[in-house]
Amino acid sequence: MAKRKRRNFTPEFKAAVVLEALRGESSQAELCRRHNLSDDQLSKWKQQFLENAASLFASNDKASEDAAERIAHLEQLVGRLTVALDIEKKPQPG
Repeated sequence: MAKRKRRNFTPEFKAAVVLEALRGESSQAELCRRHNLSDDQLSKWKQQFLENAASLFASNDKASEDAAERIAHLEQLVGRLTVALDIEKKPQPG
């Protein structure tokens, strides 16, 4: 007996289906029929979406913080290199 191939859905597809369900444009049963999903699967996706929604905004703050640290480090490095270059450019006596 051949095994049934497991379907994999992209995150974009899952988000689109969940957003459509949350908007109320179609009933959950209708969405499941249209996309050949089980009601249980769509419910799990909705739960995951709602649980992780806050992390979307938190990750931007973390990324901004990391970028600010990186910029500060690079500015320090530029300062050191500028000083070193100025030292090299000074006329040598002799």
